[in-house]
Parts: sequence; C-alpha cells; structure tokens
Amino acid sequence: MASIYHPQKNIYRADPFIDLLFNTLLGFSFLFLVSLLFINPEADQAKVDKQAEYIISATWPEQLADDIDLWVHSPSGHTVSYLQKEAGWLHLDRDDRGEINDIVMIDGEEVIHPTNQEIVTIRNRQKGEYIVNLYYYKATSAEPVPVKIKVDRINPRYETVVLETIRLAKQDQEKTVVRFTIDESGAVTDINHLPIVLTPYRLDHMPAWAN
Repeated sequence: MASIYHPQKNIYRADPFIDLLFNTLLGFSFLFLVSLLFINPEADQAKVDKQAEYIISATWPEQLADDIDLWVHSPSGHTVSYLQKEAGWLHLDRDDRGEINDIVMIDGEEVIHPTNQEIVTIRNRQKGEYIVNLYYYKATSAEPVPVKIKVDRINPRYETVVLETIRLAKQDQEKTVVRFTIDESGAVTDINHLPIVLTPYRLDHMPAWAN
C-alpha cells in the first residue's frame, strides 16, 4: 500500500546573477582584508629606524643640573644639535637638559632617570671628516664638569674607536673634543683635536653652514 505521506523536497534553482554578485562581494572582502595587513597607519607611525653605523655619546655625572650640548658636523656639511635634531645622516637621538628632563613616566608613575647623556647616531658610513664639539649651555656646578665622549662603531662589529674625557669649566664654553675621518671601508682614521667653532652664537665666528 502506497504511503499517503509525501515529504516536500526543497528544490533550489540557482540564479547565475546572484552567484556572480556573491562571488564578487566575497572577492572584494578578501582584498579589503589583505589591504589591512599592508596598510596600517598606526603601525607605520610606530616604526623606528634603528639603523646605525656609528653612535656618538656625551656623558657627564648624574644628578647635575648642568645642560651640555653635543654638536656633530658631517662631511656633507650638515651639523646636528638641539637646534636641528635631524640633518642628513645625523640624528640627535637624545637631547639631555640636565635635571629638567630626568623625570619619565612608567606605568603611570614618575620615575627619576638621573643619567646625563646626549646621543648622536650616524646612519650612513659617508666618507670624510666628522667634527664633535661640546657646548656648555647652562652651568650650575661650582667645579668643572667632566664629560666623557665615546664614538662606537656598530657595524660590522661593535668597537669603541674614540674615547675622550674633557672638562668644561664655564657657561658658553665650546670645545672641539675630536675630529676623525671615515674612509671608504668605514674605518676611522686621522684622529685629531684641531679646534673649530660649530655653534652660531658668536657671529664673528659663524660657520659657513649657518650663513
């Protein structure tokens, strides 16, 4: 005996236009997701160029309020300092103002970072002469302040190529700490201490790059 129950079958007839529209939408969604992986403005802003060939640092005793500035002149004619923190391949990575910027925020709390240090990075081994000067911007100490200057080569291996210590005795004093040449191989040669004025504060000794 034949069953009187006949279940209805759902018969789906595909519409080619709907299929095409769905596939197109799926394709655009995929391309949008892929584009997000390559275009991320926040990630681009967070990028830091860490390339370095040489690092020049000036360090003086902790807890001092004295403000000492590092000035570096390159063969290209650029001079980097707190007045111009990026110049050619030179970058002033840390501008220390004595005790003024010794307080840093860590996890919402103020922490004193007493290290007095200025840092300039050379990010290309451009051959020619480099000049490193110190300028005593603000003096608070009664005694001369010893400042240690280091020039460290980073690539292809780390090595200290210049290590000098000088004493700054009075405000507005400028001293040429070291002059050196980087040759075609990236090595440091021709180290000397011939004095030259880099700061534009004294108009009668204003360097050519400041005109």
